[in-house]
Amino acid sequence: MIKGCIRALFTKSALVGVSKDRFTRLLLQRMSLCAFGRDLIPYDPPDYACHLKHLPKYKIKLAQSPTPIHKWNIPGVPDEYTISIKRDDMTGSTLSGNKVRKLEFLFADALERGCSHVITCGGIQSNHCRATAVAATQLGLKVHLVLRADIKDVSEVSCQGNLLMNRLCGADMYFVPRGAPYETQLKPRMEIIAQQIKKDTGEDTYHIPVGGSNTLGMFGYLDAFTELLSQGVADNFDDIVFACGSGGTAAGLCIANYLTGSKLKIHALIVCDSAQYYHGHINEVLRDVGLNDVTSEEIVDVIEGHKGQGYAVSQQFELDYLRDVAVGTGIMLDPVYTGKAVLGLTQELRTNTSRFKGQRILYIHTGGVFGLYDGRIDNTLKQTDSVTNKLHMWMDINSPPSDSK
Repeated sequence: MIKGCIRALFTKSALVGVSKDRFTRLLLQRMSLCAFGRDLIPYDPPDYACHLKHLPKYKIKLAQSPTPIHKWNIPGVPDEYTISIKRDDMTGSTLSGNKVRKLEFLFADALERGCSHVITCGGIQSNHCRATAVAATQLGLKVHLVLRADIKDVSEVSCQGNLLMNRLCGADMYFVPRGAPYETQLKPRMEIIAQQIKKDTGEDTYHIPVGGSNTLGMFGYLDAFTELLSQGVADNFDDIVFACGSGGTAAGLCIANYLTGSKLKIHALIVCDSAQYYHGHINEVLRDVGLNDVTSEEIVDVIEGHKGQGYAVSQQFELDYLRDVAVGTGIMLDPVYTGKAVLGLTQELRTNTSRFKGQRILYIHTGGVFGLYDGRIDNTLKQTDSVTNKLHMWMDINSPPSDSK
């Protein structure tokens, strides 16, 4: 296997004239790919997408798919509706969630270009950044993360939630103000880091935008829609609902739904920004792939009104709902994305029924379970009257256990 990796490395014309250190780095990267049994796979787009511009050349297998679909009896849903769930929280363990589907295309592009580093950005507990860190490490790339945060010193950075995975992957993390915009603050910083890496090492860095949500990343959920069709979703459901944070999942699903002529209605329940922002993003993707005869506003319902007090800010009733869903169904939602989206879905089903096409709803669980480990839900679970606080001391086998207080 290693001989084959070395031969494959030598056949890359882009490696002609590289330094000894650069060659060693790329050799280790290639051996890492072989160790995980992964290689670049030529991308064969579905028939309905063959005419699109900017089709990916390759993808790389990262996600555990297809993910299952099953009924889901969550609290707060009117009796006339049936809710099912597609478990994209099961696309992996540390790679779980929707981001890994996008990363299959983005990392394939990075490897095909011969990059040794990858850089991306997001919030301090970003699921996308965590998935990028894990995938990069598995594939032998060095990872750099630009993270928005309300901290004044690195001593304040914890080892909780997604940060734990970032640390375990040896990621370089750069902390910037929480409100830093992408175009004017995050992207320029990413470019500065990449320039410094090039100056210091001669190595190239692959840039991934917030959430992996560009035209290339969109193909992750365009492909996922093909998976949905193979699972009979077009016949068995009327509406598809999911949490929307950066817009890539929404773009892939609504474009595929449009191209296939499916009668499903796509709903993106947003947890930040505005409907105008997401329609603008999706319209850019539509133009980029050559779809000039349709607009985002025609093919996706962007649902506002469920951000609560703001992105990644939790209210007590939202945390209570996470607990109730977990206790009642055994499925974990996160406080930033899926928790707000599912709670918002139940509210829309009760108060705004006309926006849904039918009564058979499929919710796509986009992951984020590591967000539960950032500590914010601890007090909710420790409430003395809570079903999640059934604790008993039993030090002496000859005495009965004591109840929690």
